[in-house]
Amino acid sequence: MNRLWSRVGIRVASVGLLVAGVIGGVYLGQDQEVQAQSTQADAVARVDVDDMQLLKERHGQHAAARAYQREAEGEAASKAASEAKAAAGKARTLEKKVIEKKAAEKKKAEEKKAQESGSSSGSGATVPFTGPIPESCNDYSGNRETGCALMLKAGFKISQFPCLDKLWKKESGWNHRASNASSGAYGIPQSLPGSKMSSEGSDWRTNPATQIKWGLGYIEGRYNTPCNAWSHSQSSGWY
Repeated sequence: MNRLWSRVGIRVASVGLLVAGVIGGVYLGQDQEVQAQSTQADAVARVDVDDMQLLKERHGQHAAARAYQREAEGEAASKAASEAKAAAGKARTLEKKVIEKKAAEKKKAEEKKAQESGSSSGSGATVPFTGPIPESCNDYSGNRETGCALMLKAGFKISQFPCLDKLWKKESGWNHRASNASSGAYGIPQSLPGSKMSSEGSDWRTNPATQIKWGLGYIEGRYNTPCNAWSHSQSSGWY
């Protein structure tokens, strides 16, 4: 009987130990699962932190790249503006040179034509004037009166003044400040360029007498008389 109870007790104890082991294993498994979940959560958290740091670094890189691009674009725009300004300056300089060259060529052609016309007219005989001839320079006033007096002083007859009067009336209206913007001619005789008249005086821009003296010398040297100069102007449009 005692042996029977002893065997039953041993079996009960064995079953108890087995149940306890199972229960302990269940708890141990649960604890390991909890630990695994905690470890996984920590890993996820670390990944989130790393991702956030990476995003911050990338955002910083993009911001730096945009700032560099804006700076580069600003420098490029400034350089382009500077180059455009320099190109415009060169274009204006070139245009001015072209205009000056054309004016010089035109002047040279006109002078050559005048010389050929003068040589073809033969002896340069005076062209007769058929209009009314003034009795004296008192018939005029202002720059015209001055022109008449200086013409007589230069050795021309009073009969030449109607030709000179018509010539310079056509050229400048006897205005000693007359300026031709297209050709650069200036003054009563429309000297081209006006600075040629400085041979008669430094006040050539403002003094009608200085301009008239130069103009009479020019006419005498090229056409011999004012009437010859007027005749040439009528036929060619210039003198």
